[in-house]
Amino acid sequence: MDKFKAMSTFVRIVEAGSLTGAASRLDVSLTAVVRTLAALEQALGVRLLNRTTRRSALTEEGREYFERCRRLLSDLEEAESALTDRRLTPAGRLAITAPVMFGRLHVAPVLTDFLGAYPEMRAELLLLDRVIDLLEEGIDLAVRIGPLPDSSLVAIPLGSTPRVICASPEYLARAGTPSHPRELAGHRAIRFSGLNVASEWSFSRGGESERVSITDVFVANQVDVALDACRKGLGCGRFLGYQVRDLEASGQLLRILPDWQPEALRVNLVYLHSRLLSPRIRAFVDWATPRLREQLLG
Repeated sequence: MDKFKAMSTFVRIVEAGSLTGAASRLDVSLTAVVRTLAALEQALGVRLLNRTTRRSALTEEGREYFERCRRLLSDLEEAESALTDRRLTPAGRLAITAPVMFGRLHVAPVLTDFLGAYPEMRAELLLLDRVIDLLEEGIDLAVRIGPLPDSSLVAIPLGSTPRVICASPEYLARAGTPSHPRELAGHRAIRFSGLNVASEWSFSRGGESERVSITDVFVANQVDVALDACRKGLGCGRFLGYQVRDLEASGQLLRILPDWQPEALRVNLVYLHSRLLSPRIRAFVDWATPRLREQLLG
């Protein structure tokens, strides 16, 4: 027996005042209504209605069961209505993580605009230059830059960002401008540990490839600190394109070996695999994807 169907049928019988009226409202045969009620009473072990050929009346047990069924069905209808409303107007909390600078420059403005457009939404933005477990940390979405080893994640491509070697004009005037990756071996290097986990930089040009061991003069786990050291002439640094865009535009950093740039890194918006994606997550994905793609292209 379908208990939910049986409860719904019982409530309709009481509201209609008869089995015939319930059958009409439910658009089923009278025989089907009678069988459903009989099966429900048998499953419960009590009589719910005293029935005659002309009318039916609730028993004491039936009256109590009717009130409980009506409340339960009303609560269920309200819950379904709330979810339907959320599909139209997303509501609830959204937790997002992104790399520190990318999140500050690109994700935060998109997120604040999203919250302005959907006033029923709340959000938490966690900016970290390390990969965290989305399920373990209760995170809905993440911006990931680089390879995606976790196959359980759904990835939406946003674009790519180049890796570039930069130095200040003052440093290059003092130490010389490398014309080949091998010449970097004699230079002082600044390393952002969130991007460069090893003291070796790889390059490619056409069919050629080079791997160069660098000499760290300064290593920082915050990109702003590493960029500041590079800007002040401490050495050469390898960064992502969006991280140095403003410093390059202002002439504070110059790109080195433009023909030998390392392979660009993919940027993806990722979330945990789910056949039924939450409306609040779907709303943000639909909102953020075209905007972040446009910013990466720009």
